[in-house]
Amino acid sequence: MVACDLIVAGGGPAGVSAAVYAASRGLDVILVEARAIGGVIGKVSLVTHYAAVPDGLSGQRFAQLMSDQLASAGVRVVVDPAVRFDLDGDEKLVACASGEEYRAPFVVLALGTTPRFLGVPGERTYRSMSAVADGPAFAGRTVYVIGGADGAVKEALHLSRIAAKVRLVCVEERLACIAQFRELVEEAGNIEVVPATRLAGIEGDGSSVRRLRFESVASGEVRTVEDEGCGVFVYAGGTPNTDLVSGQVELCGGRIAVNEGMETSLPGVYAAGDVRDKQVFQVATAVADGCIAGVRASAAFLARS
Repeated sequence: MVACDLIVAGGGPAGVSAAVYAASRGLDVILVEARAIGGVIGKVSLVTHYAAVPDGLSGQRFAQLMSDQLASAGVRVVVDPAVRFDLDGDEKLVACASGEEYRAPFVVLALGTTPRFLGVPGERTYRSMSAVADGPAFAGRTVYVIGGADGAVKEALHLSRIAAKVRLVCVEERLACIAQFRELVEEAGNIEVVPATRLAGIEGDGSSVRRLRFESVASGEVRTVEDEGCGVFVYAGGTPNTDLVSGQVELCGGRIAVNEGMETSLPGVYAAGDVRDKQVFQVATAVADGCIAGVRASAAFLARS
């Protein structure tokens, strides 16, 4: 078992922020991440609207900068999925898939979200998960982007520079994204918006898509579109990763309930980022959450010392 002052669970912007702020205050911090530093933001095409960061900065580059910052701060990073949290009592424990266990008096839960599936036939077989990683395979072809919010439209804009045609399918009568992205869609020249429509199914030959089924939101009518070899990218939001802690900390609307200090219902346990209950989900708010959690956890640790 490895002991430290603070365990941060999650390596997205919230977790990195919490870890860096706590380390700067002299705490021995271990950050446990399931896959790679960056979280969801590390997989997006571009980081946008973040103060002092140019809109041309890729998610991959942003994630690398966070990784470099953790190293500079002296944070110990462990890439090993957490499989159990014991959060009650004075000493908290995080057990990982490798069998290693970590304990500390304070924990920040920056567990993030997992991309949500629509649950339609063929989705798990034919859905592409990343416009950056999977997009080049559809160069010169048609791609379908399912979703009309900011995240979906931003990735559709990225794909429009790779694919011959992008069909942006949304359940709303009008794209639900910000005005800036709507204007860019109009200027792109190869993006067709398909409003008031939902994806009903994907069919293929086991390796590539052959046809898609779409349902009209208004009438329920289902139509089939033959489009062999096309790409399908679904952006349906995310499910908070609370399964391992839901029986221990209080939840609100499926997310972890916190106060203004990012404190959960358990003493010594904080939550930050998209896993916590809040109204605005952006990189900037995740970093702010992490800052507050890291500073407050540090103050609590130093007070007891």
